[in-house]
Amino acid sequence: MRVLAVGGATLDIVNSVAAYPEEDDELRALSHHRSRGGNAANTLVVLSQLGHQCSWAGMLGDDAASMYILDDLRRNGVDTEWVTVHPGGAAPTSYVISSRASGSRTIVHYRDLPEYGYAAFEKIDLSGYDWVHIEGREVSVCAQILRHARAVAQSTMLSVELEKPRKDIERLIGLADFVMLSRSYASAHGYRNAQQLFDGVRPYSASAMLFAAWGEAGAWLQGADGRSCHAPAFHPPAVVDTLGAGDVFNAGLIDALLAGEEPELALNRAVHLAGEKCGRRGLRIA
Repeated sequence: MRVLAVGGATLDIVNSVAAYPEEDDELRALSHHRSRGGNAANTLVVLSQLGHQCSWAGMLGDDAASMYILDDLRRNGVDTEWVTVHPGGAAPTSYVISSRASGSRTIVHYRDLPEYGYAAFEKIDLSGYDWVHIEGREVSVCAQILRHARAVAQSTMLSVELEKPRKDIERLIGLADFVMLSRSYASAHGYRNAQQLFDGVRPYSASAMLFAAWGEAGAWLQGADGRSCHAPAFHPPAVVDTLGAGDVFNAGLIDALLAGEEPELALNRAVHLAGEKCGRRGLRIA
């Protein structure tokens, strides 16, 4: 199947430490590496490993870090034909502290690029894509993209990820078939559990299927009929690296749903794939 994702790709600079530092601490990193990151890009890299033909549409600069990101995507089987290069721009960069004690990660992100624009997306021939996934970023642009995709590719499945609490981002919920909601989005709005989250966002769409990833508590889905189901988390022998687990979860959902799996089975598949990822570094899947 052919999948197009619109969203971010970053340079990740990762320092692994024994335990997360206190304020004003000074400590030595146990390891240091750089890698390509970004929600949409990560999801595509996993989908490519699962056998899909993947394309990324997003914005990069023309610096060495941007070229590194593009090379990495291509090595991982992701087509970059629809990338917009901003002359003089620098790649978005995430500075990551990864704690070996907990397996958790803390991210400081820097971006000084314009967002990917609707004019660039409008040039893409969507007729050959089975799924278009949008990372919810600049709301007005994402709304245009989703409306255009629905108008010109009516049989293509559309999904949108709501990870961060951006102003008016709920407008995107009614424009997609599938909505991936993060725990951090829920927490920012005061929702204490997935059911409260679903109740809060359901008025924006009567037909979308809603998914909520909840870390160690697993994940939930709610269909258009209002019925919800839960998939417990898959716990690896040891939590090694949670960086990108949400992106792996999204890839697992898209892969299973494209294969025609029932939503409940797709949810379980995605949770298991994300849990396995937390037991090893990077985005390589078994």
